[in-house]
This record gives sequence, C-alpha cells and structure tokens, in this order.
Amino acid sequence: MKISRLGAMASLALVGSIALTGCGSDNTGGDSAAADSTASGSAGAECFDGTLSAEGSSAQKNAFEEVAAGFKSECSGAQVNYNPSGSGAGIKQFIAGQVDFAGSDSALKTVEKDGKIEAKEAEAACGSPAWNIPMVTGPIAVAYNVKGVDKLNLTPAVAGDIFMGKITTWNDPKIAAANSGVQLPATAIKVFFRSDESGTTENFTKYLKAAAPANWPGEPAKTWDGKGEGKAKSAGVAEGVKSTDGGITYVEWSYAKDNDLGVAAIDNGAGPVELTSESVGKAVATAEQTGTGNDLALKLDYATKEAGAYPINLVTYEIVCSKGKDAEKQKNIKAFLKYFASEEAQKTIEEIGYAPLPAEVQTKVATAIDAIS
Repeated sequence: MKISRLGAMASLALVGSIALTGCGSDNTGGDSAAADSTASGSAGAECFDGTLSAEGSSAQKNAFEEVAAGFKSECSGAQVNYNPSGSGAGIKQFIAGQVDFAGSDSALKTVEKDGKIEAKEAEAACGSPAWNIPMVTGPIAVAYNVKGVDKLNLTPAVAGDIFMGKITTWNDPKIAAANSGVQLPATAIKVFFRSDESGTTENFTKYLKAAAPANWPGEPAKTWDGKGEGKAKSAGVAEGVKSTDGGITYVEWSYAKDNDLGVAAIDNGAGPVELTSESVGKAVATAEQTGTGNDLALKLDYATKEAGAYPINLVTYEIVCSKGKDAEKQKNIKAFLKYFASEEAQKTIEEIGYAPLPAEVQTKVATAIDAIS
C-alpha cells in the first residue's frame, strides 16, 4: 500500500479539527528579496534570491532535505539550510533568534519547566505568538537487529521493560510469550537511545507512559530516562543498531528503512500491528487539536486499541512567528513553506518513509501561509 493512502485516512480527524488562518517566521534579518510568484498551489515555487536557515528535528531531516533540494532545483538563487540538531536545540536556537524557523517533533511547551515556558519565550522573541504548524507525519519504529529473527512482536509492557533494562536477553520468557513459534537467541539486548534533546524521545516516552505506565515510571521528556547507550541524533541510534547484533532502538521509520533494520509489530491490546502507511493512518485519524486558533498542536492517542492502528507516531512542526519583523525575510519563508506544504512536494517524501499531509489540510496550510506578514 502506498503512503498516499495515509493522507485520506488521517484527514478523518484532522480536517474537522484544524482551522488555519496564518503562520509566520522568525525575526532574524535578511537581505534577500522575494521574486514574483509562479502558479499558486502547484509544484511551481515562488522564488527568491537569498538564504534561509532552519534547525531542529532530526526526524524530518530526510524529508526537509528532499523538499529543499526540489525547491533549489526550481529556484537556483535560493538556499534553504537545515541543521538536524534535534528538536530541543532547534527551539533554543529559534528563541535565541539564530534561525528563521525551527523544526520540532513536539509542540512548544505551554507549561513551565525549569523555570521557563517555551511558548512564552518564543512569543517574546518573535514579538508575536509563535505557532506550531504540522508539516510531516513520521512513524516511530521500534527497530532491531537480531540474527535469525526476521519478525518480532512487542507489547507496550515488554517494550517498557526492555528500554528500562529489566529485560536483558532476547530469549526472555516475556518476549517469547509475545512471539510464539519464533526461535529467539540468548543474545544480550543492547538498547540505544538519543543522547541529544529529542522530540522523538519525547513522543516515544509519551507512548510508553500512556500504554504501559506500570512499566515506564518516568515522565515523557526530550531527554532519555531509561537505560542503554546514548547516540547523537536519529542517524546515530540507527547506525548503533545496524552495527550491533542484539541492538534495539526507537527511531523514525525512514531511518529504519535506510539502514535495513527489523521493525517490531506493536500489540497495544488488539493484536500485533505492523508499521505500514495504512496502520499509521488509522492512528493519526484519532489526533485531536490541543492548540487554539492558528496554533495547531495535536494530541495523538498513544494508548489506542483500535484494530490495525500503529500507535507510535510523531508529528513534526515547523515553528514560526505569527508576525515577523523583517518583511523580506517573511516573504522568503512564506515561499518555502508554501512549497513544502504543496501536494507535489509532499508526495516526494512518501517513498522515504514519511506521511504527507492530507489534501484538505494541505489546502488550509496553504491558505495560512498566504497570510504570513
């Protein structure tokens, strides 16, 4: 099944809940000028001469770079740079005014943490509210490398115990109980986790906390609270598993595919569900908007027991100022985000393990981007 099926399924919940009227950019200055636009709503880009800089989520790295390359092919004078430093680092750089917009797998926090509220800090930096604009859906794979094991089922409880270091070998009775008929070796389990602040970590721990609270006592956060060996960014954990017999990690589907890793089926209570475009769509269809107005923060139901729904997913947001201080920079960000949200650009990310925005949401996002000022 093609990932395009996901768009139609995911729209069931998103279309009714998301109402867009505008989005914006960071307040960093720029000397680039926007050019006349080409056909709106097509693959044709509204070109400019200059550079944009964004930073954050490594989960969307492959998707962002794919789209940026497409934009560059149409707009030779434009350069859009992306540093996949992790969601936490991207938000910090955005607040510090060092990048034009941020990519994050978690929406800006609206509650205090360590004496700070991300949303308030971003608003102060922008001089206007900062909005969370969903751009990419990225399923999180529980990826593994165990010789002789081509198929693996995991329950939330077993996954929680593995990542907390309570289950240490692959032939543990708890894993065996979920994998009848599978010959599991006595190989030691080697957990790899994100050492950097990561929205993927936060979304994965949200899943464990929601689906197996007794097995995951910690609170969801961008920093890892379990056991294992830390590796930087998505590429780091994927490579760690690829090079280690017995390795396991949580990582975006695209990285699992790129590294030919095994991907566990997840059994939330309605039977094992493999990670496919269709199963992701069933889960995303339950998302609810938690932000208000143009703030499109979403809440996913990680504990869903809907048959055929793959429950471990994340949404990557482009975090932007709702109103910028540099009109020319705003026009350039507007042009790139319009291209990123277009149907054609979204289709380019399908084959590399991402889910495009539903068509109805693409339309509303395009309308919102037109309102950037």
